[in-house]
Amino acid sequence: MVRRHELTDAQWRKIEPLLPGNGRPGGQWADHRKIVNGVLFRARTGVPWPDLPERYRPWQTVYERHRRWSADGTWRTILEELQIEADADDPDEAHAREISRQEWAVNIDSTSCRAHQHAAGAPRKAPADYPQKGAGLVRADGREALGHSRGGLTSKVHLLSDDRARPLHWLTSPGQRGDSTMFASVLDGLRIRRRGAGRPRSRPNRVRGDKAYSSRDNRAYLQRRGIKATIAQPEDQRAHRKKRGRRGGRPPAFDTAQYRHRNAVERCVNKWKQFRAVATRYDKRDYIFNGTLTVTAIVIWLRDTVQEPSETP
Repeated sequence: MVRRHELTDAQWRKIEPLLPGNGRPGGQWADHRKIVNGVLFRARTGVPWPDLPERYRPWQTVYERHRRWSADGTWRTILEELQIEADADDPDEAHAREISRQEWAVNIDSTSCRAHQHAAGAPRKAPADYPQKGAGLVRADGREALGHSRGGLTSKVHLLSDDRARPLHWLTSPGQRGDSTMFASVLDGLRIRRRGAGRPRSRPNRVRGDKAYSSRDNRAYLQRRGIKATIAQPEDQRAHRKKRGRRGGRPPAFDTAQYRHRNAVERCVNKWKQFRAVATRYDKRDYIFNGTLTVTAIVIWLRDTVQEPSETP
């Protein structure tokens, strides 16, 4: 019987071929399905690793598998394969027709994740088996993507979502980092691979964002790349432009009908924060926290793309 928070049989069949296989004798993996369900239970409930239920024990195996797959990119590979398959089946064309526009649009926003006290205190020195441990270099502007904001110790996730409220790409930063300064970095990292030959899709037709992303630099960046901008303009920028008269130039184009679809990224955040280990960060290392974000994003994609027997018409 499938328990709450665990993968269904149909979802497991989808990702099972993407998981690492057993190598030479002497180093056999424990049951992948039990381990993955243990990682999902912890992500959903936010319990400390030693408090995992008995059915997922030993907890050290579950944690070590999650840490290892976060470091070597296994979680990321699974997510990319799900995105490739979904893109091959329906690269947002059907949904685009529903809103009467034949274009690939992405939505950008950020969300703050309050860091638990257990997330602080990671050693500055890299682990002994670096780089296998996956620890990156210490950054002067925010070690392990932790910073102090009004909410205390926080991390911020800057993300792109499609119109089906599925996460496409994200970056983590200290909680005090502004949204606008991360705009170009997040878009530069967008890579949706294709099945077979061909370069990844990296340039959407349109980007939607709220007032936090309205700046000359961001609009110029989109113009250089030939991307349409649907970004709301704050009142102070409007007033400043009017105050300058002719020198203020024309107001930037703004499609109100398109902007209504920006809520997809907010719905994506709502799906993500159903997992308590995302809403509150418990991981000391940034790469493990990104692994938690990735495994929960996998669940979001599975729920959207896998049709369960009860849903079959």
